[in-house]
Amino acid sequence: MSTTERLKKGDSAPDFALQDQNEKTVKLEDFKGKKLLLYFYPKANTPGCTKQALYLKDAREELLSQGVEVVGVSPDYPEKQKKFEVKYQLNFPLLSDTEHEVSTRYGVWGEKKVCGKSVMGITRSSFLIDEGGRIIEAFYKVTPKDTVPKALKALG
Repeated sequence: MSTTERLKKGDSAPDFALQDQNEKTVKLEDFKGKKLLLYFYPKANTPGCTKQALYLKDAREELLSQGVEVVGVSPDYPEKQKKFEVKYQLNFPLLSDTEHEVSTRYGVWGEKKVCGKSVMGITRSSFLIDEGGRIIEAFYKVTPKDTVPKALKALG
């Protein structure tokens, strides 16, 4: 598991400034005054990550109607994120955390088991962040299918 402690309700969301799929820098402060569903996924264009992105794409209007923006983060480079966005016509920023700095601060980077082998990687997780940058709810080890329902339930 990551060396960083898990975030919980009421914690300040760790700051970030990462390049998106268009090589534009996106920061946590860009969302001040809005809610943010920040989700971390292991690898663009893989089955689980594609399902999760499509669930979020389909729910984007509903989330926006509740004042929630969506941003994805993975260790993929911006070029790979761009191909993923174009292939599935995604409608939100996909951030590149190639150095694992942000995923470490959120407690989602670390050792995990894949096909019985220990590897370093992102544990699929999502964080609902309020208008002031505080964690409304943290969902560690969330499934692709549960990302949206858990966020909507936390919104009330």
